[in-house]
Amino acid sequence: MRLSNKVVFITDAGSESGRALSLRLAQDGAHLVLNSKANDAGIPNLAQACRAFGSQVVVVRADLRHRASIAGVLEQVSGQLGFIDILLHNNSSHERASVEDGSEDGFLRVLRENAKTAFCCTQAIGGQMADRGSGTVLYLGSIHAEKPSGAAFSYSVSQGAIQMLAQEAALFLGRHGVQVNYLQLGPMDDADRMFGSTISALYDNYRRKIPGGAVGTYDELASIISFLGTGEARCLNGACLRLDGGFLLHYMDHKMAKPVGEEDSKT
Repeated sequence: MRLSNKVVFITDAGSESGRALSLRLAQDGAHLVLNSKANDAGIPNLAQACRAFGSQVVVVRADLRHRASIAGVLEQVSGQLGFIDILLHNNSSHERASVEDGSEDGFLRVLRENAKTAFCCTQAIGGQMADRGSGTVLYLGSIHAEKPSGAAFSYSVSQGAIQMLAQEAALFLGRHGVQVNYLQLGPMDDADRMFGSTISALYDNYRRKIPGGAVGTYDELASIISFLGTGEARCLNGACLRLDGGFLLHYMDHKMAKPVGEEDSKT
């Protein structure tokens, strides 16, 4: 198994991406630290499913906005699983708001949940990796780190901050044997609900704008994460990997492939 006995910390295990990643990495032999919110009722079942693959699982509820809370969890986990080998930061708080009407509180709330947690985890867990001379840090982000959505500006700002954090962290941690990379996720099934905009046509008929006609899935993402977690691509450090199926290459709707399953449709 490609991740045999590696210890993985997933910052938001209760999210859709967190569940898919947890199950795939458990199948690949990793042991898991699943961070979740206190009211996440699905975590016990997820942990049980991961243990069925032979994975050792520790469920924690750290407030990732504070480094002291993370440090306490790391001390707890070290006695059970050892040190963290892979940090997967997948916090992805999202609020629909424009620059014109977005509230200050909402803006700061999204930045704290996304960018600040990424910073605190990088300092605490990445610093521990640097002391040991090895590790992998992966931030699960978005194409909206660079491409405005016109619908959720605070989310885009937070992702832009995390992308630059990844590059800054790679510069420092890379000198200590730690790989740091940022993954720009493209459209998923709920993209129009999340990012549909009155001032941007980016997500109008967005499935037609993906050359292959199929949106990405979290299971596909999990396969990529599994490979990156092996450390086999040592030269990949400080990279921003776009996983959007070619979505941002779109030019004209009528020239693009129809979504999978609609090939025979006349509409």
